[in-house]
Amino acid sequence: GLGYQGLTINVGNGDMAKTPMGQDRRVREALSLAIDRETISKVVFEGLYPPAIQPFPPASPYFDKDFPVPARDVAKARALLQAAGHPRFSFELMVANNPVQQQLAQVIQAMAAEAGFDVKIRAMEFASQLKDQSAGKYQVSQVGWSGRVDPDGNLHQFVTTGGGINDAKYSHPKVDAELNAARRVYDSAKRKAHYDTAEVQLRTDLPLIYLYYQPWIWAMSSKLQGFTPSPDGMIRLGGVKLAR
Repeated sequence: GLGYQGLTINVGNGDMAKTPMGQDRRVREALSLAIDRETISKVVFEGLYPPAIQPFPPASPYFDKDFPVPARDVAKARALLQAAGHPRFSFELMVANNPVQQQLAQVIQAMAAEAGFDVKIRAMEFASQLKDQSAGKYQVSQVGWSGRVDPDGNLHQFVTTGGGINDAKYSHPKVDAELNAARRVYDSAKRKAHYDTAEVQLRTDLPLIYLYYQPWIWAMSSKLQGFTPSPDGMIRLGGVKLAR
């Protein structure tokens, strides 16, 4: 798969960004540290969806191998909340009203509680969720992205100033400069250097908290011939047939 699922944090989109979660990176880091991504994979997805900590999946040449998924650290999460002046903090988590995403939200709710968070889950029809997210009517939204082959499609529009899907309304001049520069470079190694630099800042600010990647898993009859799976999840039937 090319995409990911994660948490989008409202850091600058209207009045609902004016909370410790939106204004203090330590609170966002505490939330990220409170989440056990390996356990989410095992409990919610039967171990089939790999944990994520960055916008590019491991198969991508732009994946940063020097930044593995960190282990859960409840003690550090508690310490960060204490340092931020919010040893017990409540926030609302907006999530799509399908069984899988609601189960994911409940697991996050239970994990975060151990670190000092009181998570209130707001389940919504998905289109309404996206509408509220775009309008800034949220604190934290559990949402993902189908992914693109080119790395620009997985990052630029979500975190640059004025980006088309930057619903967090995150803005940092260093991130803007690096991601804009990556658009003007053809050499993969040089492009990757720009993405790596931008991600260092993004891992500090955490407008997005990545949770897991979405591989595409297909089941089919042994009589089916000619089917080739694609990492974008599209089913292409050209040349596909059933053997007699």
